[in-house]
Amino acid sequence: MQVRIVIFEDNHNLRESLASLLDHHENFQVAGQYEDCMKVTEVIKEVSPDVVLMDIDMPGMSGIDGVIKIKEERPETAVIIYTVFEDDEKLFQCLCAGANGYLLKRTSPKKIVEAILEVLDGGAPMSPQVARKVLNTFHPPTSALRYSLTPRETEVLQFLMKGYGSKQIAATMFLSVETIRSYLKNVYRKLHVNCGKEAIVKALQERII
Repeated sequence: MQVRIVIFEDNHNLRESLASLLDHHENFQVAGQYEDCMKVTEVIKEVSPDVVLMDIDMPGMSGIDGVIKIKEERPETAVIIYTVFEDDEKLFQCLCAGANGYLLKRTSPKKIVEAILEVLDGGAPMSPQVARKVLNTFHPPTSALRYSLTPRETEVLQFLMKGYGSKQIAATMFLSVETIRSYLKNVYRKLHVNCGKEAIVKALQERII
């Protein structure tokens, strides 16, 4: 029996690429693809999908609200968020709404297929960066807690320790350079240092990361 999949994604080219990828899998059937989730309840009633791939930022209604409506109508449908957003607020809003997985759009085609199979097997597929955020929320590094570093500030510090500059960190985290510089200022202030080199030395000495 084929797995029925519905895609909600406002980027036409990406939506078509996803549909083509999944339709080529022998056990998958793309039962519908939509540029927004304004009629998500009607779609779920009509199609009864096993899995939904849901973007967050769409016109008319956010994917987060879409997840809520899906779970209200058909709780057994597994919803995998597929988005560029990896900030803590949207991540936890989606999980609280009932999302079963959370993938970033830079996820490889192979990993997308694996994620669908995983969620059907009862798993909760997440991109590595997202899974790390969830784990850090429950088990943040002790030293990071001592210095009151937020999960986002800790992540910025991790990239800094890898030798990334502000622009590289911004590109990797899909944030503006100004936002990253603001995070770095907070990190320096909380660690009582004056620059990136001093922050790295302190992080290594005290095993903050």
